Amino acid sequence: MARIYDDATKLIGNTPLVRINKLTEGVGATVLGKLEFYNPANSVKDRLGVAIVDAAEASGELKPGGTIVEATSGNTGIALAMVGAARGYNVVITMPETMSKERRALLRAFGAELILTPGSEGMQGALDAADKVIAERPGSILAKQFANEANPEIHRRTTAEEIWNDTDGEVDIIVAGIGTGGTITGVGEVLKARKPSVQIIAVEPAESPILNGGQAGPHKIQGIGPNFIPPILNTEIYDEVFDVDAETAIATSRAAARQEGLLVGISSGAALHAAIEVGKRPENAGKTIVAIIPSFGERYLSTVLYADLMD
Repeated sequence: MARIYDDATKLIGNTPLVRINKLTEGVGATVLGKLEFYNPANSVKDRLGVAIVDAAEASGELKPGGTIVEATSGNTGIALAMVGAARGYNVVITMPETMSKERRALLRAFGAELILTPGSEGMQGALDAADKVIAERPGSILAKQFANEANPEIHRRTTAEEIWNDTDGEVDIIVAGIGTGGTITGVGEVLKARKPSVQIIAVEPAESPILNGGQAGPHKIQGIGPNFIPPILNTEIYDEVFDVDAETAIATSRAAARQEGLLVGISSGAALHAAIEVGKRPENAGKTIVAIIPSFGERYLSTVLYADLMD
């Protein structure tokens, strides 16, 4: 039977799990990567983008031809721009100027208006700029990825169920970076309710270890570590916070490309490193670890990840 989808948003979800092989030699646990870059705009944020738009349409807040505004480090904006293009909405994105050139180009390619904010202000600067846009443009809506209940809910309904089904319920540990907190909250709540022994490991930049009680600071792991604790994050759901420095995250991302054939972003390298290190612990021998791989490496070619390879 033919499989024809009505539009690009119908392609979101059902991303594959792949075994991590060479990077886990000598590791007692099985480490699987959930490849979220198989979504149509190549990141986990595609789930969030369509969920926010669906909820706003259902509530009547978003009208035909309306404008969606959001502050984002990049991937949520790209997802919203993709959904907006598919459904006929205008999209305005505010984003720190430190985000990769590829992300900027992708946003513009999907037709979004892009407003860059000072990198020194972090995500808070982008959030403030988004509030200003909303105040100046009647009829626009703020996606509010950091506080929108549609965020963790889409991961409860889709991501968590996919992991459970694809592992036949044999998942033991989830490892995920903290950006908005939606993925780890939604996945963690469902899997812990279903299997209380499941451990949830949160990953944050070592340069900005606020979940571990440290000070917020600048870092190079795009997509995680927003330098504040997101309102949507269930801080009771994770069992451990694993700090990964940018140098290690970058090295692991590069190794994933060269040894596993997986071209992934910097935050993916952070999650993979944490998963591998957790898998080395004697008590985790024989267990199955799922690391969330948020995005595709091609959108980081101009960053510290691969800039030295560019001609």
